[in-house]
Amino acid sequence: MKKLGLMVCTNSSIDYLDFDFDVKVIRSMVIMGDKEYIDYEELTAPEFYEMLDKFPNIVPRTSMASTGTMLEAYEKLRDQGCDTILFITISSKMSGIYDNAVMASRMVEGVDVRVFDSKSVGYIESKMVFKAHEGYVAGKSIDEIIKDLEFIRDNNKIYFAVNDLKFLIKNGRLSNAAGFMANMLKIKPLLEIDKNGAVVSIEKIRTFGKAVDRVIEKFMEETVGLDVEAFIIHANNPETVKYIREKVLTQRPELGEIKDYLLTPAVAAHSGQGAITIGYILKK
Repeated sequence: MKKLGLMVCTNSSIDYLDFDFDVKVIRSMVIMGDKEYIDYEELTAPEFYEMLDKFPNIVPRTSMASTGTMLEAYEKLRDQGCDTILFITISSKMSGIYDNAVMASRMVEGVDVRVFDSKSVGYIESKMVFKAHEGYVAGKSIDEIIKDLEFIRDNNKIYFAVNDLKFLIKNGRLSNAAGFMANMLKIKPLLEIDKNGAVVSIEKIRTFGKAVDRVIEKFMEETVGLDVEAFIIHANNPETVKYIREKVLTQRPELGEIKDYLLTPAVAAHSGQGAITIGYILKK
């Protein structure tokens, strides 16, 4: 492998992180009412959350990049001298981006394209990008790099709570029937991303505050005796970020720093304002 071209989808929220190497970001469109915006480039997270506050009756939607867009990105990286391309995508259970990426990879010539299903979203995707770059710099082969990504994919967990299920329901990210009943009962379920990369409800909880506490409890139960990188992901909810961080570190000071990461509009369109996650990645 002479030169590796790295790609990731916009759902990684990588735009809000600091790094010093080239990554091609394939962006989704965020649809607010009758207007469309390119995620991050035309609508950043702070702007998006401000719009949600200003127009509470709008339920945002998203549309993914086309196969043609992905094919053009592959061809451009090939023409820049990349003999191998690694595209890390949001879970194939949450979006058709993975399928489009695979289809485009079959159309391009003259370059080895590997499409990797993260089976997750947000920071997990970004972590995989950083790990892939680290492996490339260290001289690893593409197969060795993918093995490193498989370890991350198979050894992480995300639990989260949302304050309003309508975003997940209307965007098809949670069962409509189960979601409708939960809304009727004012339930704020405990959600997780399962091993297949799907968003599932695992417990029914009456209030958002209790759901947040249960998210913390599940994290604490799962990580006993493990050496993990802990992280928080949120949709404009700094107060709850502070609450979770303080509560976790009071009980587990050995975890050290727990960083928090903002959700980009293309993801927050499905979670809604205030959604919050605590997750972990097992260290080797």
